[in-house]
Amino acid sequence: MAPAVSPTPPPVPRAGYRHLLRTPGAWTFLLPGFAARQPFAMLTLSIVLLLRHTTGSYGVAGAVAAVTGVAMALFAPQSGKLADRYGQRAVLVPGVLSHAAAAALLTVLALAHAPLWALIAAAVPTGASVPQIGPMVRARWAAVLGSGAPDGSGPRPGRHPLLATAAAFESVTDELTFVIGPVLATGLSTGVHPASGLIAEAALTLVGGLLFAAQRRTAPPPAPGRADPRERHASALSVPGVRVLAVVFLGIGSVFGGMQVALTAFSQEHGRPGLNGVLYGVFAAGDMLAGAACGAITWRTSPQRRLLASYAALALVCSTLWAAPTPLPLGGLGLLAGLCIAPALITGYTLVETLVPATSRTEAFTWLTGSVALGQAAAVTAAGQLADGFGASAAFTVPLIGTASALLTVVSLRGRLAPRADTTVTGRGQCVPDAHSGASRWADTS
Repeated sequence: MAPAVSPTPPPVPRAGYRHLLRTPGAWTFLLPGFAARQPFAMLTLSIVLLLRHTTGSYGVAGAVAAVTGVAMALFAPQSGKLADRYGQRAVLVPGVLSHAAAAALLTVLALAHAPLWALIAAAVPTGASVPQIGPMVRARWAAVLGSGAPDGSGPRPGRHPLLATAAAFESVTDELTFVIGPVLATGLSTGVHPASGLIAEAALTLVGGLLFAAQRRTAPPPAPGRADPRERHASALSVPGVRVLAVVFLGIGSVFGGMQVALTAFSQEHGRPGLNGVLYGVFAAGDMLAGAACGAITWRTSPQRRLLASYAALALVCSTLWAAPTPLPLGGLGLLAGLCIAPALITGYTLVETLVPATSRTEAFTWLTGSVALGQAAAVTAAGQLADGFGASAAFTVPLIGTASALLTVVSLRGRLAPRADTTVTGRGQCVPDAHSGASRWADTS
């Protein structure tokens, strides 16, 4: 009898962008998702530019923009939970419709010189309804690359080699929106009409969001059992590592928010308001370039060490921003800051893959996105007050304080970012060591 021949295992795809973008169905959600994720890049700056024009105060503009960011941060995780439970389309369609209506109301009130309380009242639904496209796209990548069954119980002998590449690609995409978004918002608000940036943001959200929601084939299915209200599932925030990352990502938000206001004030002080979009675009371009490089590198250091190194470098660069005397050196420092942000973002999102099961993945991603929004909101408020009282140089201290605080958090709590075998998020998903790779995976323990 001839000896049994074991089947040849399928070849492992190379972890490159070219192979990633050949994933079946990828382009059907990438293109509309790119348009629909513009709110995160345009919303805060569009509000600041509009209200700075109508009220003449960075403080008022920053306060209203901050309320929008806080509302986004508070409601984003709930949106992620609902998407995990009922599906992305059920959350997206009413969300983008609500956001377009709320942004339109805020625009009308601003142009009508409404009182501050009315602007804040309109800012709450505007921020709360921002669609969480980035986390949803990341969840779709995990679904189409087969990183585990929706209930966390499917076979997962190791992470798909393209998942890290997908995380890097999403960071590049995020930062490409931060290259295009601020320039677009500034150009429209200063060159066409002060309200046109916010109007364009709402229109892109509406059209892109509806097209994204229409792509049902690539959407991860609702988690089994999630529709039963009697079955209770713990939040992804119950995982210690997710809580640490949520705090750490506040520092990234402080850079985004602080830079938006500080660069706007810096451009005004130098008599070139249109330069704001260019300077912020250079900062975001550095972020995008670093993200592209991260996806092409085979890392041999642990993600925990990469996160620590990224925040140390980011805090160092942010400590020099306030001293830039002219736009040219400030642009160079902004580019360096951007180069440091992408590794921190990519590493954080990659760590989530090892910390939570598929049932809570979208929610976990939205906690990080919400933390960025919350940090951005706090930074916009603080930087606005400092810019009004002391000028642009003082506003640049906000990113420094935020990143230094995040660095201290990573240093003191980095041990909690390692997946533990006894970490449980739901009744079925449990993180256990993988026998083949030594990494952690989620398995069915019921």
